Amino acid sequence: MARRLAYRLHALDFEVATRAGIAVAVPLVTLTLLGRLDLALYASFGAFTSLYGRSEVYRTRLRTAGSAAAMLVALIAGGVLISTTGSNTGFLVVGLVAVLAAGVLLCRTLSLHPPTPVFFTFAFLVCALIPVRADEAGFAVLIAVGSASFALVVTMSGWLLRLGRDVDRVTASFKLLKPLPRRAVLRPRAWRDPAVWLNIGQLVVGAVIAGGAAELLGLGHSYWAVVSLVAVVPPVRAAHSISRTLHRTVGTIAGVVVTALVLWGHPPVWLLIAIVVVCQFGAEIFVGRHYGTALVFITPLALLMVHLSSPATSVSDILIDRAIETALGAAVGVAMVLLARLVRVGPEPQ
Repeated sequence: MARRLAYRLHALDFEVATRAGIAVAVPLVTLTLLGRLDLALYASFGAFTSLYGRSEVYRTRLRTAGSAAAMLVALIAGGVLISTTGSNTGFLVVGLVAVLAAGVLLCRTLSLHPPTPVFFTFAFLVCALIPVRADEAGFAVLIAVGSASFALVVTMSGWLLRLGRDVDRVTASFKLLKPLPRRAVLRPRAWRDPAVWLNIGQLVVGAVIAGGAAELLGLGHSYWAVVSLVAVVPPVRAAHSISRTLHRTVGTIAGVVVTALVLWGHPPVWLLIAIVVVCQFGAEIFVGRHYGTALVFITPLALLMVHLSSPATSVSDILIDRAIETALGAAVGVAMVLLARLVRVGPEPQ
């Protein structure tokens, strides 16, 4: 039984998911001990670095995860800067368009995995819309830098373990240190690919529609609609399947239900942190295999991060907003998928 369980964990990238769990657990526990859990968002967003690189060889992983870390920190800093100005709508819209374009280009050029800018978009929008005092802004960014740096070290840590001479003998029973099969293809001409600009157009137009509709409806967390849209629209040159879109939508809604069950009994902070770690672990287990299932973990992860930083916010309001805006963002995403079918793009430039 134990060997069978170990094999299954190995098959589902146990090593990668464990790194992701450690990367988010250590910063959150540290902030809790310091009494600054109000800064949990910035630490958690920096820890998203561990979601990149996966099972790549280490030279490539340093490039992909390091680039993702730099991008995340830059977007967190940009979001915090906008927040200190009162979340100016003009700056926010311009910044969002830039984030979506830069995120798609970075994902495609470096073959990042996850292949969509959903985590970049989420980090930027939440940091831009969550109020932060001007005197705390620098500290918030510093927390993000520290968390991203720690996550990058954790992401690269397997290199030291694989240097051992007896790796095969020591890990044979658990299959922890599996081979590194993924090769991230570098596409320096990705910016010339018409499919890239089609994807950017889908996201930008969809984000404006979804975010604008959420604002007009008076919903309290309009960024959920935009993030849901980005999660639903397939990456560059992926199959624009309505069934896949529906899987992602159902996964997000299921995640809202899971979050409601978790928060129903008002669990203590330490239990919430443990659940965040489990969600980070689960998200990394499934994100490369079935994105709809991964969203069952990603959605509670996102909602609990917001709750940890702003526990006074009504839980029911957050969940209701999330459910409505998920449906709204998903509906706009389906429309973008259908519209993309009407556009023919040429082959990818070599």
